[in-house]
Amino acid sequence: MVGEDVSELLEMITARLKVIEIARVKKSCRRCERMVQSPAPSRPIPGSMAGPGLLAHVLVSKFDDHLPLYRQAEIFARMGADIPDTTLVGRSRPGHEGAAAGCRKDRSRDHGQRSASQADDTPIRVLDRSRKAGGLGKGVKQGRIRAYVRDQRPAASSREAVGQWEFSGAAPPGVVYRFSPDRKGEHPRRQLENSSGILQGEEDQQTGRGTVCPTNAYSGFKELYARRADDSCQFREAACWAHLRRDFHDIWKGTKSAIAGEALDRIGALYDMEREIAGQSAELRRAARQEKSKPKVDAFREWAEQQLTRIPGKGELAKAFAMA
Repeated sequence: MVGEDVSELLEMITARLKVIEIARVKKSCRRCERMVQSPAPSRPIPGSMAGPGLLAHVLVSKFDDHLPLYRQAEIFARMGADIPDTTLVGRSRPGHEGAAAGCRKDRSRDHGQRSASQADDTPIRVLDRSRKAGGLGKGVKQGRIRAYVRDQRPAASSREAVGQWEFSGAAPPGVVYRFSPDRKGEHPRRQLENSSGILQGEEDQQTGRGTVCPTNAYSGFKELYARRADDSCQFREAACWAHLRRDFHDIWKGTKSAIAGEALDRIGALYDMEREIAGQSAELRRAARQEKSKPKVDAFREWAEQQLTRIPGKGELAKAFAMA
């Protein structure tokens, strides 16, 4: 033998559906005159034939791969299983998934209670058979997937592994995805009705602005931030420096504006401060921000007001400063 040539061939092993039979032997006890049988194993959806692997495949295909249920039904039919899309709808909706879904729903409801959370939404195309035609295509409308994120993990050995901003909270990280048929504010208000704490909201898709400036923020969160009769509120609003910085970055990248560049430097100094205190306790971070960050923020606001007297009121820089 003088050697060998090795080549690779990428092949795909097609998925298979199989029926698992669960046999439970019945026994008769002559002494107590009754039938004895071991209990049936639990199922993700009581009374349903769908196993956990099949359910996971349907949900990932629908929500991650955006494969409509009627197309999944066609695929299953080619594999020899007649699963109507109406049945798949029932398996995809948490309200129809029995105790397992109830547990997930409870955890989702408790996810943001008394915590610091972030919220954002993403437009998605949703099949709507009631529509004959529209700007998005026949039988399609635009829905929203909302993400509510909480991550207060302590500093890790590798900061890059968990992100730049780290806290020292004991609560486990988590993210909840909720569907909304449109962008009306009633949906996040209902989805967060049992939660409170601090909320960093999403930007307004119409204006492109974030929640740094309340007048430009997504209006659906206004009632969540509103003061009650006893001067309390459901959520305290956390402003987003990333949205403010993004506008100045876009201007600097396109025009090399010295004012935009200075704004980036000033904001960058605040980011540097956050890197220094990442992973420390909330008390230490608050003290450091009051001592070092607050004067920089106050100086930034004063500087921004001075710049507004020097630049066109309807220019891009003025729009960026309006968020400060």
